[in-house]
Amino acid sequence: MPALRAPIEKQRKQPIQARSTATVDAILEAALQVLVHVGKEKLTTTLVAQRAGVSVGTLYQYFPNKRSLLQAVLRKHLSQVTEIFESTCKAQQGQALCPMIRAIATAFFQAKMQQPRAGLALYAVSADIDGLSITEDLRLRQEAAFAAALASSPERLSVEATLVAFTLQSTMIGVARRILESRIPVREHAGLHQELLSMLCAYVAAITVPAPPLRS
Repeated sequence: MPALRAPIEKQRKQPIQARSTATVDAILEAALQVLVHVGKEKLTTTLVAQRAGVSVGTLYQYFPNKRSLLQAVLRKHLSQVTEIFESTCKAQQGQALCPMIRAIATAFFQAKMQQPRAGLALYAVSADIDGLSITEDLRLRQEAAFAAALASSPERLSVEATLVAFTLQSTMIGVARRILESRIPVREHAGLHQELLSMLCAYVAAITVPAPPLRS
């Protein structure tokens, strides 16, 4: 029988007023900072509350345990990346394929590499908190936005846009994760970014339907 997945933890209390929202934001930012500085094993709700400047009781009003807290941190981080991704895809609709993909991949790469230590820490903890289940809806949002942009291009693909979007997105995610987990120095990111763009454009060029010859 397949292993049963642990359920996704839910916040005990959803912030409604601006003050509550600010408190939750402070807790999530503090949790990320503590995670980066001490690691997942040493992170405690007490340390997070101290960092956020709130009581442990206040933290527990919103998050019942460490697991639910880390799940919320991961979702917030990836939601920010997804919003950047979606807005870039929308802005690139109607463009030629390679320039479009370069712009989308660049926005994604920059968002993922903006805080490399935070990204690495979240990758390290993701498997412990069922990160795939938490973020699947966000991945599907990115894929849908990417597919819509690809389908809007005046250039035609010989492969279904949703499959191309999945392939491109998976490549981008894989390269970004490999860079972070390999702890490649920031000074080398620009070169790797260009290699990624070359690879993505070469793939799309290989599956682009040639334009019909002009009639004389």
